[in-house]
Amino acid sequence: MLVLIPSVVVLLVIGGCACVFRTARGDAPRRARGVAKLTLLGSELAETATRGSGSRRSGSGDD
Repeated sequence: MLVLIPSVVVLLVIGGCACVFRTARGDAPRRARGVAKLTLLGSELAETATRGSGSRRSGSGDD
């Protein structure tokens, strides 16, 4: 079980990246375009969460 969950997450990430790639090429079916939108939205959320936690830890941020 300890290996199963990370393996599933990695497979979902790889599948999402493949959908983004197919959508960028322009030959993706509708469901692949939907998965690509969800993948890009998840990456935006992860980036925002990472950037937000970094600014809180740094204090004032001015040197």
